[in-house]
Amino acid sequence: MTLAGAKRCAYLGPAATFTEAALIDILTEHDVLDTVERVPMRSQNEMFDAVRSGEVDAAVVPIENSVEGGVPATLDALTRAGNLQIVAEAVVPVRFVLAARPGTVTLETLTAFGTHPHGEAQTRLWMQEHAPHATYHPTGSTAEAARELGTTSADVVPYQAAIGPLLAAQTYGLEVLADDIGENTGAQTRFVCVQRPGLLPQPTGWDRTTFVVGLASDRAGALLEMLEQLSARGVNMSRIESRPTGDGLGLYQFSIDALGHVHEARVAEALRGIHRVAARLQFLGSYPMAAGARTELNGTKKAVDPRVADEAFAAAQAWLDEVTGR
Repeated sequence: MTLAGAKRCAYLGPAATFTEAALIDILTEHDVLDTVERVPMRSQNEMFDAVRSGEVDAAVVPIENSVEGGVPATLDALTRAGNLQIVAEAVVPVRFVLAARPGTVTLETLTAFGTHPHGEAQTRLWMQEHAPHATYHPTGSTAEAARELGTTSADVVPYQAAIGPLLAAQTYGLEVLADDIGENTGAQTRFVCVQRPGLLPQPTGWDRTTFVVGLASDRAGALLEMLEQLSARGVNMSRIESRPTGDGLGLYQFSIDALGHVHEARVAEALRGIHRVAARLQFLGSYPMAAGARTELNGTKKAVDPRVADEAFAAAQAWLDEVTGR
């Protein structure tokens, strides 16, 4: 299954979350926005179960935030799920707006607002400065407060404004009282699109490979031994995080993003080396990097060291074949 043939794609709901914005970007990039049904779901585990069962063709989940790093719920669910493959990614700016029903409130008259705890934490300083008397009401997502304001009677909702994505304000017909109120105005979240295993996306020259490594032992140098497989072949990492295996205290595995595609000899050889020295290697996909991620790398792709280019591996294999008489 490819995105070109997808009919239903899941995202973390409700509607108008940052995750749906990422799904819209990915579907637009693949020119299938008008033909794919967007299905909101409650958790990563629910979404991955739906992908494996065929209930949906793909699922989009957050995997990394520029402020807080990897998203543990996604990393752990991907590792547990098995039989899934990342095929695309999107980078979405985490831009919060303060919105209310049109003509009902101003910053001066605001007494209460709602948002997800993560949204409140990232906008706390701005709210303390501009609406210090407004009390906070937690909601289930950054879009939930906007949905309640836009669809529920004012007598029922205990707040007058919502903090969330611009998409949520637009979706539920709210008036934006203030834009870009987050403490980290340049914050971004990277999302990945997951499908059942199939043909890998073709290399583009701007690719990322994601995998999980369980070390063979907790002896000194085991992690270094694994990392040397990447370093010796000139494969750079863009993310590495330790996650508990769940088998006991002190037992960890490593979730890694490496720059490059498994169809490149240097990446393939590095994964072979890791497979040899590690207890477990779980391949999660090689896929094109989002344009926003390329910008984070200054938009310039470093030339591959000639010693680890595909041509160098081919020449080495030809030499060995000659030596061994094949």
